Amino acid sequence: MTDIIRRDPRAERIARNRLHPLHAALQPQQIQWMGPNGIVRKNPHAAAAGFIGPAGIKRIDRSGAQQGGAAKRQSTSAVVQLPLHVVEQPAFVIAVVPDMVGGRLSSHDKDLLGLAHQLAGQHGAVLAVVFGEHKESAFDSAGVDRLLQLAGDEYSGYSPEQRVLALRAVENQFNPRHWLLPDSRTGGGELGRRLASSLGERPATRVWQVKDGQSTGRAGAGREDIAQVAPRLILAAAECAEPVSETRHEARQVELSAQVARNLPRIEDLGSVAVDPAQIPMAESEFILSGGNGVKDWALFHRAAVALGATEGASRVAVDDGHMPRARQVGATGTWVTARVYVAVGISGAIQHLQGIGACDKVVAVNQDPGCDMIKRADLAVIGDAAAILQALIERVEAHRNGMKRDAA
Repeated sequence: MTDIIRRDPRAERIARNRLHPLHAALQPQQIQWMGPNGIVRKNPHAAAAGFIGPAGIKRIDRSGAQQGGAAKRQSTSAVVQLPLHVVEQPAFVIAVVPDMVGGRLSSHDKDLLGLAHQLAGQHGAVLAVVFGEHKESAFDSAGVDRLLQLAGDEYSGYSPEQRVLALRAVENQFNPRHWLLPDSRTGGGELGRRLASSLGERPATRVWQVKDGQSTGRAGAGREDIAQVAPRLILAAAECAEPVSETRHEARQVELSAQVARNLPRIEDLGSVAVDPAQIPMAESEFILSGGNGVKDWALFHRAAVALGATEGASRVAVDDGHMPRARQVGATGTWVTARVYVAVGISGAIQHLQGIGACDKVVAVNQDPGCDMIKRADLAVIGDAAAILQALIERVEAHRNGMKRDAA
């Protein structure tokens, strides 16, 4: 007997209608995909039942409490406490110096802490060294066992020499088994190389994997890999490991036992250099305003980008329609971006576009369709007309700047 596959017209209509309440349930979930650095990424939400936590963030339930029908009906109000990982007397320390751009952990920093957690295992502790004031409140969920905050005017601005002196004091007190720093343009790459020179050690750079005592880093303009015995000082690339997500850590505050000597700087910090956002390559930009098919007034879009000081990007549809140049296309078929803030205006969220923004820290979506994939991906969603929202945004930014000028006067 031959099996006949029959069509389901109702399911096909629901799959075509994004506004139908059952539309999302009929969409195939992407289980895993290849990241830009060759690391296979997995979608944890496709692997286990979840619940909405008290902060509005979807969490994964690994307790089995949601397997029954009654528990599933109460899943939106269930709270699953992540296990607390405490290392009272660590056998050794893995020291991590995150970039903390803007006073917060970036996705690169969290990947680095994930790598440190792997190297620490059950008997080691992850020590995070943070310079200056910060705004981060999630060190415990990022995998930090010990937190050393070095505050003071001497660490503000561009002060690599003073920071190296402080890291030498950390070296003397804690004697870390490994030093981990992000191999980034935002300070970690330079600071790590200065520290290596001060310690007289040779670091492994652009490392994207550490496994079985071997570190693998990119070389030859990214066309080949170099594997070696993992040195003590590692400068890691983004996506070097999965960030910590299944345990909470103590993040116990520690202090240096000796005061750090005050360095007589040979470098004068003259502040940041003003750069035209339009001249910044999208792959290096930290703030991107991206437009799609939902943008009807492109002149207003350009004004908004200037007012916000954002680099402009676009979806493939907007590029194909001639509204933006091909060099500004974001996505798997365009440019992979790693912005700290990515604002998507009128972009529905095709899978190729979502792959291209997978490494962005915060995604803000402006769209009229509350069921589109970009809204589901976004950390903050604004439902409404793109032109009205952009105009209101310009007015708010200008009012804020004018108020700051009056206060300064």
